Amino acid sequence: MPKNKTHSGTKKRFRVTGSGKLMREQAGHRHLAEHKSSRRKRRLSADLAVSRADQKEVGRLLGKR
Repeated sequence: MPKNKTHSGTKKRFRVTGSGKLMREQAGHRHLAEHKSSRRKRRLSADLAVSRADQKEVGRLLGKR
């Protein structure tokens, strides 16, 4: 049987931690940062876990679940 390929767009946006959690970056941190406060940019820089509703789909696209 042929192997399934990992979805290229998904592998650029999500990562899997050592414990198996799916992590994502927050929107609004890439550009137009000059008018945003340092506090806001710092909080946007933190990664978040993928919501439970999306975990199954993201995991499938990554080929992990």
